[in-house]
Amino acid sequence: MDLFDKINAKHGPLKDYAASSEGYYMFPKLEGEIGPRMKFNGKEVIMWSINDYLGLSNDPEVRRIDAASAKQWGLAYPMGSRMMSGHTDKHEQFQNEIAEFQNKEAAFLLNYGYQGVFSIIQSLVDRHDVIVYDYESHACIVDGVSLHLGKRFVYDHNDIPSLRKALERAQKVTEETGGAILVISEGVFGMRGDQGKLKEIVALKKEFDFRIFIDDAHGFGTLGPQGQGTSFEQGVQDEIDIYFATFAKSFASIGAYVASTKKVILHLQYTMRSQIFAKSLPMPMVEGALYKLKLLRETTAHKDKLWTIVNALQKGLKDLGYNIGITNSAVTPVYLKGSIDDARMIVEEMREKYGVFTSMVAYPVIPKGMIILRIIPTASHTMKEVDETLAVFEKMKPFIAKVAAGSNS
Repeated sequence: MDLFDKINAKHGPLKDYAASSEGYYMFPKLEGEIGPRMKFNGKEVIMWSINDYLGLSNDPEVRRIDAASAKQWGLAYPMGSRMMSGHTDKHEQFQNEIAEFQNKEAAFLLNYGYQGVFSIIQSLVDRHDVIVYDYESHACIVDGVSLHLGKRFVYDHNDIPSLRKALERAQKVTEETGGAILVISEGVFGMRGDQGKLKEIVALKKEFDFRIFIDDAHGFGTLGPQGQGTSFEQGVQDEIDIYFATFAKSFASIGAYVASTKKVILHLQYTMRSQIFAKSLPMPMVEGALYKLKLLRETTAHKDKLWTIVNALQKGLKDLGYNIGITNSAVTPVYLKGSIDDARMIVEEMREKYGVFTSMVAYPVIPKGMIILRIIPTASHTMKEVDETLAVFEKMKPFIAKVAAGSNS
């Protein structure tokens, strides 16, 4: 069979909707500067689908520094991989400063979040080791784990008894193989918005011998006294063995970093294939990250503004009777019942009639019969936009009920 014929014949829950959804529900084209109000299909909408938590994407000083750095260095410098020719004093400076900020011995600057997590997992374990990870882990974790040649056990989401059983199974395996155990969790889970139960997880170290790796993409910048992340929020940073965060959320940029002991970071530097065989992070991203880290150290104003918006929005939705689950982060999911077709109708009504843009999440990302309207508050939003959006959700109640009734009939 011809490979292209085989590909063209393949179907999937998302691919099947490409013809009717692309450009609107999937791959929508947003126009204008990144912010709480943007244009979609030529109309202004209140934007709740941008992961710009601290509102730094259009901060005047951030943009000035980005522009000045791009003018000075261009986007090519430094050229080559870090190991061969792409290492600079600025890369090293960021690593030293972020390690201190995270209360870790050392850190390593990475090109991207997804490839970073994927590659960290590959570098940490071999076929004798066992990985234990949360069922609702992000795709980068799942894909990294999928290439592991040894045993892997998944535990029910944030379920400590389930984790304990998985660790018991992992311990039996490592007693035979002589390997080690790596537990992986997220700091904040990007769909539900709930924090990983890091306190409870690290408490299990008293009973089991394992190391823990945390992907804190949504916690870094938004949680902790100065935005250091979820493990600081929960007071367990010293027990987190490997801490990872990306620039794609709170830093409104590209890049990531991993922090741990000096020996672990040295090991990662020389074994992470995604970094060894990839071009170094361009200087404008590095200098931009240094400035944003300086902001986190010097002020909590952006984080405080974010939480003013988060608290008002989440309280308002609950007061209106909407189910936002157990989120204890900025991620704000609105849970509804229905199919992907129902989700499309609800989202279209909100965008076209009321000018409110949210993302929809449906099967296969979440179980069939469930819909999530995923809302991402930012420090750029105002109380005016919160009030307008809550008014829309109130007006949408009859329409949502009608859609649900039609889905059940």
